[in-house]
Amino acid sequence: MNNYWQEPLRIGNLSFPRFMGGPLDGITDAPFRKLVRTFSSEELLYTEMRHVACVANDKTGRLSLDFDQSERPLNYQVAANGTKFIERAIERIVDRGVDIIDLNVGCPAKNVVNSGGGSSLMDDPAKLEVIVTALRRAISIPFTVKIRAGFKAKNAIEIAKLIEGCGADALAIHPRLRTEFFQGRPDYALAAQVKQAISIPVLLSGNVVNWPTARMAYEQTGVDGFLIGRGIWAKPWQLKMMRAHSLGQEFNISKQQIFEIAQQHLQNMLDHYGEHGLYCFRKHLPFYVKGFVGASAFRTKLITSTSIIEVQEGLKQLGQSIV
Repeated sequence: MNNYWQEPLRIGNLSFPRFMGGPLDGITDAPFRKLVRTFSSEELLYTEMRHVACVANDKTGRLSLDFDQSERPLNYQVAANGTKFIERAIERIVDRGVDIIDLNVGCPAKNVVNSGGGSSLMDDPAKLEVIVTALRRAISIPFTVKIRAGFKAKNAIEIAKLIEGCGADALAIHPRLRTEFFQGRPDYALAAQVKQAISIPVLLSGNVVNWPTARMAYEQTGVDGFLIGRGIWAKPWQLKMMRAHSLGQEFNISKQQIFEIAQQHLQNMLDHYGEHGLYCFRKHLPFYVKGFVGASAFRTKLITSTSIIEVQEGLKQLGQSIV
């Protein structure tokens, strides 16, 4: 198993460490990805999901092409419920410069499902095949697909074979049904069956948040890599830590460093979004201060603050108070 962690994961003609930053809407945005890059220069990072129609029709690219080259290597994740906008969207994404393009067939969100995209495609293999085939034709760089265990019934093996047959370079699976959302235990036995059923690399998403859970998941599934989503929320160092620990190396983050990182995250938000960055940062703040003495009162005060200076000074003071 030691060689497994040392060897890179290969997707198409590219190679990466086995731990990757997964997509989380509203969380893994450009300011956060840039923060991750201060720790991890080689790990593949996913963008937030964007619908191909949004990409095709976004004249400025400000909303849908919100990344720059310093964030690479990047896997740009798209959603689609048909083929109409695929060609134009893919052209724009590739021209902007990414390393891989991913199709989301796992999103359980009601608005995405009701529009005929995300995990609803697992319930319509014929439609999915048309979309994946169209994407493969349009994409000249490596192409991946992210799925779930199924929509209402588990059909991940059938869907995985279909996706491989359409020419995808790798497949990621979150082994929960759409109806389970993020509850219950992910079905690692199913992930192992998917791994055995296809020859392209299989990535695992779901309940892998640190090195011990990654090691356990590998032992149970034999997958080729791991998408770390919620495990990196307010932990931009986590991919580096997991990689270091998998190689038997030491890597730790002090309590003081956590608050320095939080301050940098806020600054990245302000640089990227302007004053609105303070409001965007609020969803991250509770996770940075969780577990610290005085965190509850601090969180209550600063999460409602409209003063950038007050939040900056509050983070600084709380960090300095830690012994």
